[in-house]
Amino acid sequence: MIRLKLILIPIVIMLIIAGCGPEKKVSRIDPEEITDLSGRWNDTDSRLVSQEMINDCLNHQWMTQHIANKGKKPILIVGSMKNKSSEHIPVKTFVNDIERAFINSAQVTVVSSVADREELRSEKEDQKIFASPDTIKEMGRELGADYMMTGEINTIVDQEGGKKVIFYQADLTLTSIETNVKVWLGQKKIKKFISQNRYSP
Repeated sequence: MIRLKLILIPIVIMLIIAGCGPEKKVSRIDPEEITDLSGRWNDTDSRLVSQEMINDCLNHQWMTQHIANKGKKPILIVGSMKNKSSEHIPVKTFVNDIERAFINSAQVTVVSSVADREELRSEKEDQKIFASPDTIKEMGRELGADYMMTGEINTIVDQEGGKKVIFYQADLTLTSIETNVKVWLGQKKIKKFISQNRYSP
């Protein structure tokens, strides 16, 4: 009986401690709502930076010149976006935000990336064998891009005690694929000040 009590007491104590732990609460918020918990690059930064920079890109002289010379809207492909910052940034999300901003503008045509093209070409090859003749999509009908958008994200971090400043710089470049001429350069800077008390009262 005594041995049983000695076994049960630690178990009861553990259950009491577990029951007294912090209560976790999850609530849903609007995806468009601006949130900044850690001060690091987040979905809001990605969305706002892409929207502002693409808006500037589409309202630039290169756009007017292209339409005047070609008589139709330009075809774009979004290339590599390099993360040269001091933190993990999901660049694929940034690429998707840029593509979305371009497509939603209805001022340009956006073609698939290199990785997506390979998957689409594989599907066309598969259709040759398994799809009905009247639904097979032909090879050699892809649109060639006129311009490629590339870019990178850099950071500078300055920290002292419980205070930190994070400086982000996003640079985008639009280049003519035919001539390698850079027709537009965009830059967006974000600076965040983070203050944290090292000792709680």
